[in-house]
Amino acid sequence: MLENLPSDTLPRLLRRTTVSTLIAGTIGFIVAMFISPLAALGVVIGVAMAVVNLRFLDGQAAKVELRGEQSTKAVRRQLGGKTASRLAIMTAVALGAVFLSPSLGIGIVSGLVIYQLVFVANVIRVVSTQGGAE
Repeated sequence: MLENLPSDTLPRLLRRTTVSTLIAGTIGFIVAMFISPLAALGVVIGVAMAVVNLRFLDGQAAKVELRGEQSTKAVRRQLGGKTASRLAIMTAVALGAVFLSPSLGIGIVSGLVIYQLVFVANVIRVVSTQGGAE
């Protein structure tokens, strides 16, 4: 589905997702401040973790593309290991925070959810406006 989109779509999508996430995260921070300052801090940490993960993934994908023609399995293997490691670390941080301070942990999880919702909304928007969905 996404392979039919123009080549400049992904960088624009990632930029739009980052900006939209920062805006939504700011709104989430303000709302969380009324609930708990630790929850607000958690939202900031969660959004930051998601954006940093996105940057690492973008950089990693750019390196893979520069190596020329490779099989899909080889590309998946290169991206999969480091991506799984980053996601495991993020999960450990979120769960550790939930056990240490429930407010902080729920805030972190909320920040990660904010990012995912914004990312999915942006992907749906790009695919539907550029005719990628068939």
